[in-house]
Amino acid sequence: MSEAKHTVQLFATCLVDVIRPMAGLATLQVLERLGVTVTVPTGQTCCGQPAFNTGCLDDARAMARYTIDLLERSPVPIVVPSGSCGDMIVHRYRELLADDPAYAPKAERVAARTYELSQYLVEVLKVEDVGAQCRRTIAYHPSCHLLRGLGVRAAPARLLEGISGACCVPLSGAEDCCGFGGAFAVKMGELSSAILSRKLDAIVKSGADTVVACDAGCLLHIEGGLRRRGSSVEVRHLAEVLAESE
Repeated sequence: MSEAKHTVQLFATCLVDVIRPMAGLATLQVLERLGVTVTVPTGQTCCGQPAFNTGCLDDARAMARYTIDLLERSPVPIVVPSGSCGDMIVHRYRELLADDPAYAPKAERVAARTYELSQYLVEVLKVEDVGAQCRRTIAYHPSCHLLRGLGVRAAPARLLEGISGACCVPLSGAEDCCGFGGAFAVKMGELSSAILSRKLDAIVKSGADTVVACDAGCLLHIEGGLRRRGSSVEVRHLAEVLAESE
């Protein structure tokens, strides 16, 4: 592996920064355990996905240009602990800036070296056992943007199976949406809650004591639903369980 692949930029995402900082710290811990040098570009803000999803395209373009300039300061790979933000950078920036002669090529360059965390670990570093150890029964929820947007299906499962002491159990309807969808959960609250209810039923029936996902938004939504039900099932970002070591 070349030296460049041992150095990455961490784009932490705003939800991780504000709501689940432990996922960002765990991402750092896992990468450093594997010998990767992690840099964190200063001045990170939202990737612009909420603006994009609500049709505020001029605002989304402004945030895309800002983020591209931030990430273009270094030529090393970009690791994102979020399928949704990863999809935004990889696919939506190119759509938004396709007609911008200055930023279209920049968007292409940034997209080509941006990876969601599990994707980077398995596809780039070629690692499935990161040295994690924990005694958990785990059900995995694939987030929609990670699965359908980035096309990442196998990598998270392989990493979970590589955790010493953990038991992975199947989740009925695993690839069904959890109902979050960002602004969707606010605008379409009743429908979002109905979708979430099916997901929660499946999690409880799985017998898992921990549900794992790769997006902070899904984790926020699922954990809120479980706590309202009085469930003791723990909710963890993939990076958090990969960072555990008994």
